[in-house]
Amino acid sequence: MIKREKKGENVGLSFYAFFSNKNDDPETLMHVATWWIQTNQLDHFKKATKIKQIISQEK
Repeated sequence: MIKREKKGENVGLSFYAFFSNKNDDPETLMHVATWWIQTNQLDHFKKATKIKQIISQEK
């Protein structure tokens, strides 16, 4: 069961959540960090619903 299923739509999310180990794919980590911090100017933790909304708007 993922955290969102346990805690509901209000669960917090960090870009590190997309990686099994934050150092296992540094190139992709930097790409996501750039999208998260520079492009969208998000804090380290955001609500999962906010990230879902941003991604769906970009499609």
